Amino acid sequence: MINESSGPGGVRAFLANPILNTDSYKASHYLQYPPEASAMFSYIESRGGRYDRTLFFGLQMLIKEYLCRPITASMIDEAKAFFIAHGEPFNEAGWRHIVEHYGGYLPVRIRAVPEGSVVPTHNALVTVECDDPQVFWLASYLETMLLRVWYPVTVATQSWHLRQTIRAYLHKTSDDLTQLPFKLHDFGARGVSSAESAAIGGAAHLVSFMGSDTVLGVVAANHYYNESMAAFSVPAAEHSTITSWGRERETDAYRNMIAKFAKPGAIVSVVSDSYDLFAALKVWGTELRQAVLDSGGMLVIRPDSGDPRSIVLQTLHALEASFGSSVNSKGWRVLRNVRVIQGDGVNADSLEAILAAMEHAGFAADNIVFGMGGALLQQINRDTQRFAMKCSAIRLGDQWHDVSKDPVTDASKRSMKGRLTLLVNRRTGEYRTATLPLAPHEHTGAANAEWQDAMATVFDSGKLLVDVSLAEIRDRAHAHEG
Repeated sequence: MINESSGPGGVRAFLANPILNTDSYKASHYLQYPPEASAMFSYIESRGGRYDRTLFFGLQMLIKEYLCRPITASMIDEAKAFFIAHGEPFNEAGWRHIVEHYGGYLPVRIRAVPEGSVVPTHNALVTVECDDPQVFWLASYLETMLLRVWYPVTVATQSWHLRQTIRAYLHKTSDDLTQLPFKLHDFGARGVSSAESAAIGGAAHLVSFMGSDTVLGVVAANHYYNESMAAFSVPAAEHSTITSWGRERETDAYRNMIAKFAKPGAIVSVVSDSYDLFAALKVWGTELRQAVLDSGGMLVIRPDSGDPRSIVLQTLHALEASFGSSVNSKGWRVLRNVRVIQGDGVNADSLEAILAAMEHAGFAADNIVFGMGGALLQQINRDTQRFAMKCSAIRLGDQWHDVSKDPVTDASKRSMKGRLTLLVNRRTGEYRTATLPLAPHEHTGAANAEWQDAMATVFDSGKLLVDVSLAEIRDRAHAHEG
């Protein structure tokens, strides 16, 4: 995430200026609202998409990074110069008002569902309100920045659903469900569009899993969500460390990995298809077999090419022939001393296809770990879950009025109206979006209230009011796992 300028005029300096963290046309909108407008209310929702439920995560990162620092006079000067040259009007008086009356902190109130909540689509997840008549338009101006929460939410949502898939196969074929958090490893750092994407998306994956090679994602989770260490990794070979030995010394490269890293209780991952996977599997099962057994470590073989489903099965059968297997209490076979990690071509479809093929062949899910790269952090977009932020109410003078869009050409883009919140049913856990003010039986604390407000104010005028830990988020996200 961006924390400091790289110098006057540098791109990072512009990124650190919240006035510029918007769309160009937003600069002109203060002139477009009704002249009597005095307050505005907006909300964020997922309007459907690939998954019918979203795991809410990532707002705390955005708030800490972009909203907990004040606007300064120099930022206003910088933004004014930019927008005038860019062809847009600039509301200098409004931004000066924020500095003079609020010390530069944006006078907006943000409410949100607790991070880690799994909420059906078509519900309000975040609301933004500004009731200062001088700068009411902030509730919409911040859309560009705040709506980027779509990215961590979508990554966290996909990882949560993949966790449910893996968990189902473990539950059926394994005696050990404690391995679940380490079954899907983040390989996505090199496949994303920016370092910031690696940090935000990598942290989002860690709501459901604890294995990652995306260093910036782990650092972000530690920093923004109060963790000492959010995820772990193991020594692993890559093609350069194997091929640097030359093809004639491939066995020596593997032997070196065992000697350096395969200690009692340790795990070492070795890519084995730099030349001929099947020849390498034969070497592992003959020349190097005893070294693996004597090391006391767990060898993880990584095939890195070919059709994922068939290659995994062929690798498992070859390793079983060399190292043997045992049958667990549920009747599935578990390899001795070796495992497989599939990190090539892994997505939601291939992951389930591999697990189904393993089950059909009698192999427990214990035998495999998945690594996921581009499909985890990059092959998603705002339309994966159809995220949108819309104005739903405006105050004209002293009276609030509902606002919504209802395009005749696309009913799926119809927006909600009114000042909104999200309610949760105390008995069933069901969610529904409601308008404010709440009915008496819906107020939190009301005697025997069936529906209670699920949102909390997380930010108000520069102050972060909720600072949740990743541990709390994980507990909430997986509270209903048996």
